[in-house]
Amino acid sequence: MDELITLSNANLGRLPRDVRVPKYDRNVLTPGIVHIGLGNFHRGHQAWYLHRLFDEGLSQDWAIVGAGVRVNDEVQRKKLAAQDFLTTLIELDPAGTSAEVIGSMIDYVPVEDGNGPLIEKMADPSIRIVALTVTEGGYYIDPVGGGFDDEHPDIRHDVANPEAPRTAFGAMVSALKIRRDAGTGPFSGQSCDNLQGNGDILRQTVVSLARLTDPDLADWIDKNCSFPNSMVDCIVPATGPNELKLVESLGIRDQAPVTHENYRQWVIEDDFCAGRPDWERVGAIITDDVHVYEAMKIRILNAGHQVIANAGEILSVKTISDCMAHPQIGAMFKKVQMEEIAPHVDPVPGMTPSEYVELIERRFSNPSIVDTTRRVAFDGSSRHTGFVLPVLRDGIRRGSSVEGLALVEALWARMCEGTREDGSIIEPNDPFWPALTEAAGAAKDRPHAWLEQRQIYGDLINVLAFTEAFDRWLSMIWADGTCATIDEFLEG
Repeated sequence: MDELITLSNANLGRLPRDVRVPKYDRNVLTPGIVHIGLGNFHRGHQAWYLHRLFDEGLSQDWAIVGAGVRVNDEVQRKKLAAQDFLTTLIELDPAGTSAEVIGSMIDYVPVEDGNGPLIEKMADPSIRIVALTVTEGGYYIDPVGGGFDDEHPDIRHDVANPEAPRTAFGAMVSALKIRRDAGTGPFSGQSCDNLQGNGDILRQTVVSLARLTDPDLADWIDKNCSFPNSMVDCIVPATGPNELKLVESLGIRDQAPVTHENYRQWVIEDDFCAGRPDWERVGAIITDDVHVYEAMKIRILNAGHQVIANAGEILSVKTISDCMAHPQIGAMFKKVQMEEIAPHVDPVPGMTPSEYVELIERRFSNPSIVDTTRRVAFDGSSRHTGFVLPVLRDGIRRGSSVEGLALVEALWARMCEGTREDGSIIEPNDPFWPALTEAAGAAKDRPHAWLEQRQIYGDLINVLAFTEAFDRWLSMIWADGTCATIDEFLEG
């Protein structure tokens, strides 16, 4: 192989000719967005849309300034700074691999205790949108009532230290106080996480936190800031040794490449108090009804991930595409989707629920996407409560069968016991792993012990149609094994 070309502004013209590079002059870009949580998903999704807008000569005063609030974010900042904040995106399509370099991020705020540099940047009047990808479990939501969890230690810290907060939301409140006092106006808060009503949830978190220290500021934020709901969709695996080798095979030295599937969707509520880029010019859907789109995606794609990932972990199936190829797991996915999930989903323009199931089945089955079962199974305490249980509750209300969804919950309980059927150990994979493994261990002999986790299941423990099915499936999994249990479900 020829010598690798290090990714940088100076080297863009030296990259292989089949690698798409920015058509715009990055030196003329000016910032308009701070994005907190510069993981692979953001760079493969939202940053790509903005990059393509810049290629059209549009919205070039909306460049991204990256930010983070965790120690690991500083490591990422240094990697990206060393390559002028450029990222190589590699599209993994069974028909062939393609690559492009995106340049929509132009800076990354230093990550420091107290988040002073982040607050200063968000207080800058040029910043008109503060966007976030901080995971579904990162919004300090009470898992039972759905309200704001004001007892969390991070929140108590921010209440005691409003000028040196620990959380992204505390930093947003501090920056908005500066903007209000200076008369520079509000910004829009844009959640890009997989939460139904993510903008409403972000509003709840920011306004509730502000109210604990400054009720007048909370009122000002609630009245003047906007928090548009959105739905984001693109499968973006984590970067590891294989992805680093893949980008090197293209002749590029990139410390933080991103691989992604050949599909993207972004549906955005048009509610921005300080303006926004023209995302619709490059394929985003701007609508007043995000809910119908996000309900389809969260229930079929996100819940669908949980349908297969826990079984895959138990059976030592390494990737999502391998799960789909597994005779029992793949068949369970289709049956649960068509019989117990899709019936509770409304169509969207141009797509019925059954058509969307088939689309997701093709996407999950893409062998070029090495999306690990472990990654998809991560944080089940947020993903089951956010994605699976709402569908299960709908099925109960409508008198529909919930046998398959009860099996999905039983498989999660079995996975959280911490061992696979081949005897290997499942490493901690949830913020509440110790409590989950304790409940799963007790449920091995007494299945009901798992459902007694009120913070997850609430009053579902009183619904016999669910609890009897769950108890039966979990007992069968431990007695006969996962494959035999799924076969019993499929035959039933």
